[in-house]
Amino acid sequence: MNSDNSHVSQQELEQYLWGAATLLRGGVDPGEYKNIIFPLMFFKRISDVYEEEFEEALRESDGDLEYAQFAENHRFIVPDGSHWKDVREITTDVGKAIRDAMREIEKANPDKLEGIFGDGNWTNKDRLSDKTLIDLLEHFSSLSLTIKNVPQDQFGNAYEYLIKKIRG
Repeated sequence: MNSDNSHVSQQELEQYLWGAATLLRGGVDPGEYKNIIFPLMFFKRISDVYEEEFEEALRESDGDLEYAQFAENHRFIVPDGSHWKDVREITTDVGKAIRDAMREIEKANPDKLEGIFGDGNWTNKDRLSDKTLIDLLEHFSSLSLTIKNVPQDQFGNAYEYLIKKIRG
């Protein structure tokens, strides 16, 4: 798997999500996997789609950065410092950085994203150590979850796949 801009097959996407679940084995109750994996999956998707739209707006405007940042060019607003790549740079208190970024994204998109990330306890280091969270961030970073790479219906199918797989 790679992070370039190529279509991701349904099987690759399912393996990708199950790979995230395997990183949690032993430290987290399997019933809690969805409270960690799904918020991260949505966070990554929102960030990747934002970047995809930013690049498209840059092309449309012949490189006008200000234009590319206009809210009208994006499905969702990703506030400064709350992008996936910002959180990925953090090495200590990673859970706090994830929680804070998710809260800022929800606040910036109250009509569309209120409560989408749930209320997971991202700062409980006994359950989610910095190493585990960094491993998850790196795992999720291995694929680009843009609309081009992962169409909406395929994204939804992968979500349903993981729910079924976690339930057993």
